[in-house]
Amino acid sequence: MNIDWTAFRQAIDTPKRFVLTSHVRPDCDALGSELGMAAILRQLGKEVMIVNASETPPHLAFIDPSIEIKQLGQDISAEEILDNYDGFMVVDTSAWIQLGEMANVMKAFQGTKLILDHHVSQDDLGGEMFKDPKCEATGRLVYEAAKAWGLEISAETAEVLFTAIATDTGWFRFPSVSGGTYHAIGDLIEAGAVPSKVYANLFEKERIQRVNLRGRILASAKIIHDGKLAYSIATKKDFIDTGASAADTEDAINMTMAVAGVEAAILFVELPTEEGVKASFRSRTKLDVASLAQQFGGGGHVAAAGALLTQPLDEVVPMLLDATEKAMG
Repeated sequence: MNIDWTAFRQAIDTPKRFVLTSHVRPDCDALGSELGMAAILRQLGKEVMIVNASETPPHLAFIDPSIEIKQLGQDISAEEILDNYDGFMVVDTSAWIQLGEMANVMKAFQGTKLILDHHVSQDDLGGEMFKDPKCEATGRLVYEAAKAWGLEISAETAEVLFTAIATDTGWFRFPSVSGGTYHAIGDLIEAGAVPSKVYANLFEKERIQRVNLRGRILASAKIIHDGKLAYSIATKKDFIDTGASAADTEDAINMTMAVAGVEAAILFVELPTEEGVKASFRSRTKLDVASLAQQFGGGGHVAAAGALLTQPLDEVVPMLLDATEKAMG
């Protein structure tokens, strides 16, 4: 790990009351990392509140059965955070645009500000950065922090961290997986994580709305650039017709990556409840999609990245396809 855990621990020591947050439309790595870090901070005698700009997606609610994760504006106000907390930690992102309304809270926050992340791209969030872009998941970083500080990992914490790592590695099939990944996973299973339970919650309890949206996305799939680039689209009409939400598009892009010969893929999502288009990128070759996404205000990893654009869908699609084809050569 390329993180100084001693320095991170020292940075945590002074604040007594922490707010944890992560990116909009949180995935399991964001949610699991928040819950795992909250458990660690409480072992260190801290009070902790987890607050996100977005609600927890319904299909991921299983990860937080006690509904510990709150939503800004619904469960707590910005003023309450600013008045009552002296520590602010961001996990699993280091980009302003990914924080949503929590970005304004962070900018106004006067206490200690920390960031724990594993993404390549980053903004200056005005806090102390602890980052390892080579790490497969932020959940792994939380696990490593607990081990470095000699803290116990309960069964509940083991399960959320297992979920974080398992999902951010595509259930251990992405190139980011290493021997260290399996050592960590083995530890988490020994601590009480149950892989079969996590898998069932993730993949065997689908909502019909999500299934129908996946069908629309797959039906829209096209292959260009001599069969090397796949792209698909989810429109506002698709969300209306199926009753699905933006969170139901998670991982859909990986289905087009399964097509023989495809080296990269893009999923365009016309956001159903706000203006804009979310573009998700994947690559299995030397194409650096993090650099590609950065051209459009986004970021991420070399093999998986994303961007949020404000232009209409009919402008975004040809613009990003052209940029991607040029990058592929």
